[in-house]
Amino acid sequence: MSKFTIGVVVGSVRKGSINQKLADALAKLAGADFDFRAVKIDDLPLYNQDLDTDTPPESVARLRSEVRALDGFLFVTPEYNRTIPPLLANALHWASRPYGKNSWVGKPGALTGASIGPVGTGGAQGALRDLLGVLDIRLIGQPEAYVHVKDGTFAEDGSIADEGLKRLLQTKIDTFTAWVAQVSGK
Repeated sequence: MSKFTIGVVVGSVRKGSINQKLADALAKLAGADFDFRAVKIDDLPLYNQDLDTDTPPESVARLRSEVRALDGFLFVTPEYNRTIPPLLANALHWASRPYGKNSWVGKPGALTGASIGPVGTGGAQGALRDLLGVLDIRLIGQPEAYVHVKDGTFAEDGSIADEGLKRLLQTKIDTFTAWVAQVSGK
């Protein structure tokens, strides 16, 4: 079996981000045939169609090229006012433009997110699911994972300490990686 490379797109770049912790913990749950790599999105200019030319900003060209080359995507989002953060939306817009040259088309994907609130990131994941559908990213539907972070969610080594959550996330990552293998045709 060929090795698969999964792009991890985290909607928060702050130090100590619980969504980055979740992304790192999920990558640890995947099998050896999957290499998870962070997709850099914090250096992109705000989307502006005037910049969307045959020679876009270097960071945009890098993002588009990277998206086309990766086998699948794990989106991990915080929730800002019941939707996704602007940083994540901006990256999705840049890689889907210009019209007719969407770099995301047909890529397999999964989404999750973490919050200290009891509903996790339900609003953000709903908004993200709608947007990813428009971009023709082929998402797994189940299991959904709205992670409520509290004391004891993460172990000292960054893994998931809560056994029930760990089982759910293991099922999610197993379902997602099987989906990537099926869709990519490697």
